[in-house]
Amino acid sequence: MSERAEAGLYAPVAKVPDRVAIEREVLARWSSTRVFERLREQTSHGEPFSLLDGPITANNPMGVHHAWGRTLKDVIGRYQAMNGRQLRWQNGFDCQGLWVEVEVEKSLGFDSRRQIETFGLDRFALACRDRVATYARRITGQSVRLGMWMDWDRSYYTMTDTNISYIWGFLAECHRRGWLTRGHRLMPWCHRCGTSLSQHELADSHADLVHPSVFLRLPLAGYPGESLAVWTTTPWTLPANVAVAVHPGARYALVAVPGHGDVWVAQDRLAALPRRGELLRTAAGADLVGRGYDPPLPGLDPPGSRTVPRRVVAWSGVSLAEGTGLVHIAPGCGAQDFDLGRELGLPVLAPLGEDGCYASGYGWLSGRHVTDVDAEILGHLADGGRLLHAGTLRHRYPRCWRCATPLVHRVVDEWFILSDEIRPALREAAGTVSWRPAHLGRRMDDWLANMGDWCISRKRYWGLPLPFYHCAEGHLTVIGSAAQLRARAVSGIEHLRELHRPWADAVTVACGTCGAAAARVPEVGDCWLDAGIVAFSTLGWRNPQARPGGYGDGAGAGLTAADLPDHAYWERWFPADVVCEMQEQTRLWFYSQLFMSVVLDGRAPYRNVVAYGRVRAADGREMHKSSGNAIWFEDAVAEVGADIMRWLYASQSPARDLSFGYGPARQAARRFLTLWNTYAFFVTYANLDGFRPAGELRRRGPDSSGLAGSAGSADSASLAPVDRWLLARVQQLVRECRAGLDELDLPAATSALDRFTDDLSNWYVRSTRDRFWHSGPSPDKTAAFQALWYALVTAARCLAPVMPFVADAMWHNLMSGVAGGVPDSVHLDGYPQVVDALDDPEGLAAMADARAVAELGRAARSTAGLRRRQPLRLMLAVTADPGRRARLAGLAGLVARECNVKELRVLGPGDGGPGPGDGPGDARAGAQRVAEGGWEVVLDTAVTPELDLEGRARDLVRRIQRLRKDRDLAVTAHIDVTFPHDEARVVAALGPWISEQTLARSLSPGADLDLAVARG
Repeated sequence: MSERAEAGLYAPVAKVPDRVAIEREVLARWSSTRVFERLREQTSHGEPFSLLDGPITANNPMGVHHAWGRTLKDVIGRYQAMNGRQLRWQNGFDCQGLWVEVEVEKSLGFDSRRQIETFGLDRFALACRDRVATYARRITGQSVRLGMWMDWDRSYYTMTDTNISYIWGFLAECHRRGWLTRGHRLMPWCHRCGTSLSQHELADSHADLVHPSVFLRLPLAGYPGESLAVWTTTPWTLPANVAVAVHPGARYALVAVPGHGDVWVAQDRLAALPRRGELLRTAAGADLVGRGYDPPLPGLDPPGSRTVPRRVVAWSGVSLAEGTGLVHIAPGCGAQDFDLGRELGLPVLAPLGEDGCYASGYGWLSGRHVTDVDAEILGHLADGGRLLHAGTLRHRYPRCWRCATPLVHRVVDEWFILSDEIRPALREAAGTVSWRPAHLGRRMDDWLANMGDWCISRKRYWGLPLPFYHCAEGHLTVIGSAAQLRARAVSGIEHLRELHRPWADAVTVACGTCGAAAARVPEVGDCWLDAGIVAFSTLGWRNPQARPGGYGDGAGAGLTAADLPDHAYWERWFPADVVCEMQEQTRLWFYSQLFMSVVLDGRAPYRNVVAYGRVRAADGREMHKSSGNAIWFEDAVAEVGADIMRWLYASQSPARDLSFGYGPARQAARRFLTLWNTYAFFVTYANLDGFRPAGELRRRGPDSSGLAGSAGSADSASLAPVDRWLLARVQQLVRECRAGLDELDLPAATSALDRFTDDLSNWYVRSTRDRFWHSGPSPDKTAAFQALWYALVTAARCLAPVMPFVADAMWHNLMSGVAGGVPDSVHLDGYPQVVDALDDPEGLAAMADARAVAELGRAARSTAGLRRRQPLRLMLAVTADPGRRARLAGLAGLVARECNVKELRVLGPGDGGPGPGDGPGDARAGAQRVAEGGWEVVLDTAVTPELDLEGRARDLVRRIQRLRKDRDLAVTAHIDVTFPHDEARVVAALGPWISEQTLARSLSPGADLDLAVARG
């Protein structure tokens, strides 16, 4: 063997890869050789592929749940770039709203809004901005480690004046259409954050919580001894009670309850009444309507309560599936109660302030916090003889999506965008989108059909200032851009540092109606406005019909003036080809984008939506920091590497939640080892043999068809059938991967790679292993090397979008010494195309038959209790399909080797087989029983002395090879073997063959099997 071959053309490959070290090495090479920048240059004139990044919140380090979406986006983007498509590669950071405010409050030790105001809004705003900057840098570094490619210096930030200015333009358009209104409505309220939440923020923000389950009685006025039995899980709302609702069509029963008099309860709910009693009579619910009753907590005299004529009202929405069938109504505390109260003209008692404490006028409750009063309220009910029963109930209850505080309801003044007029256009636009999974399209349509008006105001600080200005006469002026603000400012504009509080609060403008000075309302906007506008703000959208100064100019949103010569830039990239986020974004980011886009442009802002589930712990539980089972990205990537994480994400069906843990990650790593071991096998033997890929590989565009020519460059006569099958199997891989990635079905592509890896290792390499070991040059061995090299190179190219690090490491090594200007990164090489000349459906079908027969043969051996290494004389494969027989005949030798038989005969039903003394006597009967088109296999199980010796020799070789492996000997190391005395006959008969297989220079008898490295 030559000195060059001993050194090896390919870098040695460890048996067990250090994935983290490989990834860091590849990252360093990408940086030093500017791979990403060169890819962008290479695709700069390609057809646009618009992938709009949903902004990640720059508020905390990434967890493994963040990495799922970022992986999917990167896989899609890399694949499209390898196909020559031009991408914008723009990352986004979400910067405003409760996400950031709550964390800054924690860092400052605050637990109320008042502390923020005492601290100073300017200092608080700057602290929020600093936090965003810190974690934007942190997330950028983590994303780079994940392998995500973005033009990081060009990231957009939703807190920029430009982004805010575009939102102002949207709000001005809503105002122009008459959709903007201020309403006095009941809203879900977080008393910790001191703000209301919108309907879409509640959709996926519930938890199983334990609350009181209280049954109480309310004495009927004018009906001595009779009471209404009501049930509630929110006793804090009882001071705001103004009515009790019954179902007018239901039957109600009057029951004598010992110690509590006679109580009315729905007849269908008698079993739910904690205290049983004698049934006295029944009445229709309608007969109870209009009756008055005493308040739940006598002695409380809240504002307005003296004029409240508490009475029984009719409501068809009363449920007969829970409670007593009589519903306590407090319009100031519950959404359905509020709607019913508005319908019936009921008064509204609003007991809570913004901090969750009872307002003045509520007696002993005034100033008390809503979370502290349940026990005292129950005590008052018991003392007054009103309490029938008190227990607890676990149920689903809404929480603040950011701080997890259980929500209450308050009647507040908020700003809304009316939805009824735009609803049909939204549903029509959503219907043009391809949703993955498909059920999300139905979910979005259901949401759009039933959504309420969009509450866009928040009583907070770090957010976009709503551009609504009131003068002393009450006229409303809506400012449509930052430029318009400057043009109409009356005072304070010289101190406007940025479009945030408190600087924006100080600016007054000229009223658009009367010209008087107008001041801004104090509210900030819903954070989903921030992200919903990015399809316009990041692309420099200019509405051709917009009034001068009505919209932003694009500067500061990651674009320069040179990027935005005219409206054509936006038209080139809008709508997005793909957006990808969690499924819960259906009613959040996907919705806000859709709403804003339909208002401004009349179209959906995206063509395809890819949405994925939640990341859960390995045991299926939700991941939470408080539960101690959350996994941070940096810990996970250090433990298992980025490629394995990416494989887990890409191979998971997005329709289901992903259980992430180190156990599942290690399982994925073990599957990956199959491909790595095949790659290591090639490198080891190619270096020993001095193999260099034949043919000059020249670039021929993104399909790299020059590689295909190389695969077939060996003399076609030297290609074994299994080589031709492998080349065809590679084309099948390319076709399946392309189909999956083109359809945004990433699990289909990873499944194709999984199957191919198994075929490559457990069929091709296993069935052809001896060809690589054969000493000396031969056309057959060269053909095997060439086919395996081509398969590994193409697999690396197919794998590159999903596992970019290992794919690039493999590619870089496998392409060592290849002539013809081959790029130095797999990501600069095109995604492979199917090479028609190598496609062979017939060959694939033939090999499928061969594998099926081999599997039947192995099963027959197992049934007969025969070792796999024990050779047999004959196997019959029988089918009635002549085409399948013809195909298998050309692979008979391969199948015979797989099944360790000397001969394979392929027969049809009734064909002649061995005679009664020559083999399996039931061969003809078996052939006749074969199902139409199926296979049946029959083995000659007779073991002659010669076959027995050969089987024992194979077992001895296996034991020697195991010793070589255990002692970590080099593949080329020659050895001296000592064999047990009882193997003397085997060695005497087959010693030369044993020596050839094990590189043994000597075989000597001894007590036990042992070996030593041969000297000299």
